[in-house]
Amino acid sequence: MTGATGKWLPARHNLNGGSQKVSPTFTYMLEIIWQDEHLVAINKPHGLLVHRTSIAEEKEHFALQFLRDQLGRPVYPCHRIDRKTSGVLLFALDRETEALTKRLFENRLTTKYYLCVTRGFVPEYGIIDKALAKENGKLQDAYTEYYCLAQVELPIAVSRYSTSRYSLVLVKPHTGRMHQIRRHMAHIRHYIIGDRTHGENKQNKMFQEQFGLETMMLHAWRLEFEHPFEKRKLTLEANPHPEFTTLLAKMEFAGEWLEKAKHFMNRAKNGEDESRQEHGSEEE
Repeated sequence: MTGATGKWLPARHNLNGGSQKVSPTFTYMLEIIWQDEHLVAINKPHGLLVHRTSIAEEKEHFALQFLRDQLGRPVYPCHRIDRKTSGVLLFALDRETEALTKRLFENRLTTKYYLCVTRGFVPEYGIIDKALAKENGKLQDAYTEYYCLAQVELPIAVSRYSTSRYSLVLVKPHTGRMHQIRRHMAHIRHYIIGDRTHGENKQNKMFQEQFGLETMMLHAWRLEFEHPFEKRKLTLEANPHPEFTTLLAKMEFAGEWLEKAKHFMNRAKNGEDESRQEHGSEEE
């Protein structure tokens, strides 16, 4: 994992012999992709929660905890990404910056791009405009654009077909609903590989058996926003982790996908695709 190391430290021993009963300590160096006096951004690895939540109280390790210990100062998350999603995660270094930056996310003043691998051949460009229900059942509008970067067909039978088709997709969510990208891709039946909640079990099992995949193929690749104090545009990019790039290589996706992604992002900036809609947003 680029820029990150982790190890369990051994238990301490007391003078009378035997091991002292202490909680194991975990040290982890997160990859910092950008930092100034107000903000710090990391490339969050797969499988790491942003912070403690009511549904994950039993977890012991969080990005907030690791980054706080690494920098030796308090940090405050400006948004969230799923535990199984890797990529750009932005923290504030003080409460004022936290409030100002969170407001950017809430007011749709950020632009986010994700990479994912899905089942099937997706169209070159598409829009998913489908409301999603919160845990209490209340519907919220949700809007997602996507661009197909590459397609492959593998000589592996997963269901009744002798081969299986997959796409590498660039996704631009305009709202920040819970599991929005995962749920929207499932809605159009292009399930994200490795998604055990909203994905397809047969596909996930095949990728585990054939490729040793233990994570989800969804990566928060790029985040664009205006610096809350300097009023200049920031573009933060997090390179996909080895788990992601290794699978792309094994699947033999065409190498020019990166240039195609940049082409699509430039089109979006120039307004050649669907412009940003008037949809509300919340923390991801």
